[in-house]
Amino acid sequence: MLHEPAAQSGPDHATEYKRRLGVWMFIPYALIYASFVIINLVRPVAMEKLVLLGLNLAVVYGFGLILLALVLALIYNHLCARQEKIAYSAGTRKGGQ
Repeated sequence: MLHEPAAQSGPDHATEYKRRLGVWMFIPYALIYASFVIINLVRPVAMEKLVLLGLNLAVVYGFGLILLALVLALIYNHLCARQEKIAYSAGTRKGGQ
C-alpha cells in the first residue's frame, strides 16, 4: 500500500464561524429530540397513533430526526466550505497562509 506524506495544512481561519454555526444548529435539533424523549416519557401511548401511511408517530418522528440530522449536516458542510473559501482568500490577500 502506497502511503503519501500527510497533506500540509495551515491555520483554519473559519474555526470560530464553524463553532458558532455548529452550536446554533445543534440547539434546535436538541430541542426537537428532547420533545421526542418527553413525549415517550409522559405519553408513550401517543407514539402508537398512526399518523402517516400507516406508520405510527414513533417511526415517523424517528425517521424525521434522522432526516433532519442529515439535512443539517449538509447545510453545515455547505456553509462551512463557503466560509473557508472566504477566510482563505482573505488570509492570502493579507499575506497569511
